[in-house]
Amino acid sequence: MQCHGIAWRSGARLGIIFPMPRAKSHDPIAVTRQSLIARLNDWGDQRKWQEFFEAYWQLIHSVALRAGLRDDEAQEVVQETCIAVAKNVGGYDYKAGSFKSWLLQMARWRITDQFRKRDKRRSVRSEDDTRGTATLDRLPGSGERAFTEMWEEEWQQHVLAAALARVKRRVEPGHYQIFDCTVVKQWSAAKAAKELGVNIAQVYLVRHRLKGLLKKELKEIER
Repeated sequence: MQCHGIAWRSGARLGIIFPMPRAKSHDPIAVTRQSLIARLNDWGDQRKWQEFFEAYWQLIHSVALRAGLRDDEAQEVVQETCIAVAKNVGGYDYKAGSFKSWLLQMARWRITDQFRKRDKRRSVRSEDDTRGTATLDRLPGSGERAFTEMWEEEWQQHVLAAALARVKRRVEPGHYQIFDCTVVKQWSAAKAAKELGVNIAQVYLVRHRLKGLLKKELKEIER
């Protein structure tokens, strides 16, 4: 029996704890991307901008969809957020706060703008629309805390997916299948050994080795 795909919402199911920042300066993701963000000041460096886009577009797109936007609207949020980052990255100060929070604000404002555009297309105006200030009240069923929690969940999932992709590229397909079934899908070692046709001792060994490798990759991403 084949075991394909990955279905989870956070690292908790894998027994992995994502380090939460004690203070803004200790945000591990901020440290992760400092060198990349610093290099984005060079508008002519297309490779670095492509690297940035590939690193964050899925995160922004997913959050926009969860906020209630359509796919085409979410894609526009991605483009506009990346443009906003390009225009403002020169003024970004690592010491002022985490990059995660900074990017959250960039994306949140563009998501709110999409709801405003939708209202205009429908010729429906509310009192808030006339104030000219983006507010989280424009996001259905959401306040600042709810939106921040949603962003945090997607951010953690984004980091975990990136780490898993690195592990998958580094190991044999059969070994990753064992890992996928026993850790991600949470099969018992006995079931995995039987269904995959391998020795149960190998299941334990591979699972232990790849969990260690995953934690190493997470640390590398968060470095």
